Amino acid sequence: MDTTEPVQSSLNSSYAATALGKHSVYEDEESEDQDPSASLLPKHSSVPLSVRYSPEDSYCLVYIIFFLMGIGSLLPWNFFITAKHYWLYKLSNNTHGSGSDEQRSDLSDYFESYLAIASTVPSVLCLILNYVLVNRLSSNVRILSSLFVILLVFVVTTVLVKVDMSDCRTEFFIVTLASVAVVSGASNLFCGSMFGISGHFPMRISQALISGQAMGGTLSAVASIVDLAAAKDVTDSALAYFLTADVFILLCIISYLLLPKLAYSRHYMLAATCTSSGVVSEGGAAAGTGKTTSIPPLQPILRKTCVLGVSVFYVFCISISVFPAVSSGIQSINKDSGSPWTTTYFVPLTSFLLYNVADFCGRQTTAWLQVPGPTSRVLPALVLCRSVIVPLFMFCNYQPRDHLHTVLFGHDLYPVVFNCLLGLTNGYLGTLPMIYGPKVVPRELAEATGVVMSFFLTLGLAVGSAFSVLIVHYI
Repeated sequence: MDTTEPVQSSLNSSYAATALGKHSVYEDEESEDQDPSASLLPKHSSVPLSVRYSPEDSYCLVYIIFFLMGIGSLLPWNFFITAKHYWLYKLSNNTHGSGSDEQRSDLSDYFESYLAIASTVPSVLCLILNYVLVNRLSSNVRILSSLFVILLVFVVTTVLVKVDMSDCRTEFFIVTLASVAVVSGASNLFCGSMFGISGHFPMRISQALISGQAMGGTLSAVASIVDLAAAKDVTDSALAYFLTADVFILLCIISYLLLPKLAYSRHYMLAATCTSSGVVSEGGAAAGTGKTTSIPPLQPILRKTCVLGVSVFYVFCISISVFPAVSSGIQSINKDSGSPWTTTYFVPLTSFLLYNVADFCGRQTTAWLQVPGPTSRVLPALVLCRSVIVPLFMFCNYQPRDHLHTVLFGHDLYPVVFNCLLGLTNGYLGTLPMIYGPKVVPRELAEATGVVMSFFLTLGLAVGSAFSVLIVHYI
């Protein structure tokens, strides 16, 4: 593939065109204003005329569907980690009690860390598989099969809520981690495929998908708090909680099936099919073969997105190092007062809800503000500055503390501020590279680039989850 002229003519964003001179940038911006699809296709394209003129997104239905897909992509993970009281109850030494700190066990103390590892390691493998299958297996097959696997595992998890596991906690622990591994692998295959598809659409659609991911965390946190307030029994609360997840996954399946029926989405999917088939046929002709499938070239993608990928990796590595393994272990200094705020609701509100709301706000901000740009050195510098967040959480009132006994930030206000800071920076600095990535490569590599960026994200989660185990044991 030519790396000069074809690349410049098939960019689907003006960001990467800065190296071509100001005149080129202004021309791209003008053409995008006049025709939203002009920057999505090669200038010398033989695609059908209907593809060259973009219909409107009526009632923002495509935007809403991608937003829902974003919610669904991280909903399984968020529902697993925010059901903290339920897991403590199931894994405690006395499941006939309330699941309080007095019924501690090794399984419950380090459950979040084990959960993070079980979810991220298979995710990396599934994203590698997704990259290999991106031109061999249709996105419909990858996405729908992933959603049905997630639904099946969540139904099993919902059934186990009412099963007494007090005599086989270890077996329940293993089954739970296995379920998390399967769900995480399937959800990352789903997430990577959706990011790949969004790369064919304008940037607002990619931003909708990423903002939806943050909303998924917010909804799961709100659902957890409502269930805790409404249900007197832990298992009743968990049953309603997981049933909510089951219903929403079904909603995601129905929404995705509606996507091809909308003219706006059909337009960009048809454009992507025409571009991709043209590239594949050219490659097959050059090689003298009749094959219509191939693995996308990785080198040109990494050449364009290396810094962006590393930025995504480090943002999520730092975030998962402290959330939720450390942040959910920070207790109120007034816990002994017996107030519902300091006992039942402190962790769900300060750790899960505040973080996810701040994360959503950070991601949503990228819809209006996109600075620094993809080639700016300020972006990786800001990403590195987030490293200071880790010691801030370590010196809050995390309990139990077995080694590091010093608590510098004992007031309840500190975890509130730190969780907001963690969420805002994760949402904003994590979203920018994700939406930049597919827009700085040739049009035919957009879907593969979306999968590669998802791989960097998941790799960051995997490495960060390993560090979270070390941090928890060090504290």
